[in-house]
Amino acid sequence: MSISGILDSIRKIMRQDNGLNGDAQRLEQLGWMLFLKIFSDKDQELELLNDDYTSPIPTEYRWENWAGDDEGITGDELLEFIDQKLFPALRNLDISTGNKRAVIVREVFEGNNNYMKKGVHIRQVLNKLNEIDFNSTKDKHAFGDIYESLLKDLQNAGKSGEFYTPRAITQFITKTLNPQLGERILDPACGTGGYLTAAIEHIYQQVDSIEDRQTLQDNIIGWEYKPLPYLLATTNLILHDVEVPNITYRDSLDQPLTEYKQKDRVDVILANPPFGGVVSNNNENNFPQNYRTKESADLFLILMIHLLKVGGRAGIVLPDGSLTGDGVKQRIREKLLKDCRLHTIVRLPNSVFQPYATVATNLLFFEKVHHNNETADFATQEVWYYEHRLPEGQKAYNKTKPIKESELAPITAWWNNRQESEVSWKVSIEDLVARNFDLDIKNPHKVEEVQEYSSAELMEQLAVSLQQTQTLMDQLKQAIG
Repeated sequence: MSISGILDSIRKIMRQDNGLNGDAQRLEQLGWMLFLKIFSDKDQELELLNDDYTSPIPTEYRWENWAGDDEGITGDELLEFIDQKLFPALRNLDISTGNKRAVIVREVFEGNNNYMKKGVHIRQVLNKLNEIDFNSTKDKHAFGDIYESLLKDLQNAGKSGEFYTPRAITQFITKTLNPQLGERILDPACGTGGYLTAAIEHIYQQVDSIEDRQTLQDNIIGWEYKPLPYLLATTNLILHDVEVPNITYRDSLDQPLTEYKQKDRVDVILANPPFGGVVSNNNENNFPQNYRTKESADLFLILMIHLLKVGGRAGIVLPDGSLTGDGVKQRIREKLLKDCRLHTIVRLPNSVFQPYATVATNLLFFEKVHHNNETADFATQEVWYYEHRLPEGQKAYNKTKPIKESELAPITAWWNNRQESEVSWKVSIEDLVARNFDLDIKNPHKVEEVQEYSSAELMEQLAVSLQQTQTLMDQLKQAIG
């Protein structure tokens, strides 16, 4: 059976289990099982390649010893083993030795749960997963494509959809930033790992040796504070041959800015930070008074400016709301323009991130030029804008018609030979200062379409308008009377 066929069978089995409610929960259930299967397959490979390697998972809890036998334990015995033994053991793995693979397993199981209620159904799912060999190049590549579609399913799985950025966007930002082997690359809101895997795939073309591969693995860094995306991102990186994913299970806003030192700074940041969210645990107090806000996207922007090395570059997604507004928002934008050369803003249609976000979004590209200096000139001298439009005849992006990487090719062609056009324009720093650093600048070349109406249509609209006016007049008379 094909990989996609196996996963379809697993979905059907899971739908029969009354412990699972909805696609998000089914994906979380499949997530920890997949993680353990992939992790165990990797352990077997590492033991073959390295005589000194020992799995951090105790023998009794390794996949092959409780899940790997298709005729193995099932029913209530299997359910009790998972709930009473497996999860407690893996949540309490000894990490005192500093074994990073042990830390990953522990953090994954601390944040996730077994929701299935029927051991028979669990056994059926395990047996299906046993049909996949994650040490087989063929199976791994086939599953990699399927995994991408699984992550995409998050878009339609309730609130979990916030963790998926369309692949066209992650690929475009990554290729535009062009990260190099040896550079430290960070996504401080890594979700399911889309930007991190895009960076790995991009840099892998530069890898020539085992040392290069280790350098790549060490320098791909992610932070994620929700259990499900952390689990999925970790699994995603292991599927990309990263033995020890450098993803930390943490809230990126939980540390005072002053605690980050030069060694913590990075060369490249690519991210789609959470927006529309309210900062929790009073984490805004970790930021200077001047920039404190409850809006997560704005604090992430300050954090990312701070974490970039001088000369470092970033490509991030921000909503329209972060480009405009007074007070703290204005001061944050002023800092961006002073400390960084904000050279490009790509304006996207508001349906790119549907269905979970319908607000208009932007891609911001900037480079850190110098440290914060209140009297310094602006690092930004002009900002180029490019308006990405929907394909002709298409009214919006949606699940069946998402944004495609090929649609962004004109921006790539324009990038190194910038000319003003009906979709591109530039704004000077003087104009931005005069606007109080408002970056929400509409296309000055856009000609609004004039709708032509027939005489009959105009008469009909006038009649409706007069009727509405009369209704309002009647309501006003009643209110006065």
